[in-house]
Amino acid sequence: MTATWVVVGLGNPGREYARTRHNVGYLVVEELASRLGASFARHRRAHADTAEAHAFVGTPEHCRVVLLKSRTYMNESGGPVKAALDFTKATSLVVVHDEIDLPLGGLRVKFGGGDNGHNGLRSIRKSLGTGDFYRVRLGVGRPTGRQDPADYVLSDFRAAERTEVDLMVGEAADATEYLMRHGLDATQARFNR
Repeated sequence: MTATWVVVGLGNPGREYARTRHNVGYLVVEELASRLGASFARHRRAHADTAEAHAFVGTPEHCRVVLLKSRTYMNESGGPVKAALDFTKATSLVVVHDEIDLPLGGLRVKFGGGDNGHNGLRSIRKSLGTGDFYRVRLGVGRPTGRQDPADYVLSDFRAAERTEVDLMVGEAADATEYLMRHGLDATQARFNR
């Protein structure tokens, strides 16, 4: 039986959020969809946009991959994620999200842990009743001065940061693919920095 991975990119729907720090998860699943030749379509049961493909065909790691971008706001991500897991009967979940405790361009892959104040993770943990899932954490840095962290993550990346963001998104897509193929330990050894 082929394993099914659900890969969730956290973000907020709408054009006004498209290039914000909080939406790097969306950017990564869009990159993965492009690599896999998959297109997003509205999934009514999950209240999300999903894209599905098979990866690593012809290898022992062959798997079904369901990419998900919630149509709800970040702090309500749990319902769509749970619905997608129930519908797909997924064997593994990866959540790709922004992380203010990592510098811009930083990347960490982990399993489990707390939500660290991240409302999207909090919502998913509440809906699933567990934090036991893979995470690809993308560094967006901390605000300088007295800027509220909530306002900061909802702000667009500066023009000078966009090259670094594009590199990070590509590397996060690489790390996600590597995780599905080689497991957590090998992925952490190769990508965590």
